[in-house]
Amino acid sequence: MEAKKNLLTREGLKKYEDELHELKVVKRKEVAQKIKEAREQGDLSENAEYDAAKDEQRDIEARIEELEKILKNVEVVDMDEEHNLEQVGFGLAVKVKDNEFDDEMEFKIVGATEANSLKGKISNESPLGKALLGAKKGDIVTVEAPAGAIEYTILDIYKPEA
Repeated sequence: MEAKKNLLTREGLKKYEDELHELKVVKRKEVAQKIKEAREQGDLSENAEYDAAKDEQRDIEARIEELEKILKNVEVVDMDEEHNLEQVGFGLAVKVKDNEFDDEMEFKIVGATEANSLKGKISNESPLGKALLGAKKGDIVTVEAPAGAIEYTILDIYKPEA
């Protein structure tokens, strides 16, 4: 069975590649130096600095493994080739109005690994992301939420700032 592709924007790919480089080149050396210095202090059984450095090393290695796994199976969706602005698509931003509360919101449709609702980035796999994909300006989409159905009107579709 083929592993699921991790969809990323160019911006997301660069962010993950930069983070991986920083962890491998800079952070690994920093934590190795901390461990070396803590070892030189003697008894490791009661050495808080040693324990903290080993914990940091474990966290860094886990994050490196996670990033390598994401990047190993990545598919970059290129905005210039993929989409026009006629309908909501991956990597595009969309301005919507919550019809019940008359609130306007803006979202960028990204892959699950890039999603961050606090920054307005929603996954193409989320209920709202799925409902928005393919919709056109002026369309009303309905999203099933735990509290019931929510209707949104598509106000605008645009390429987000880099």
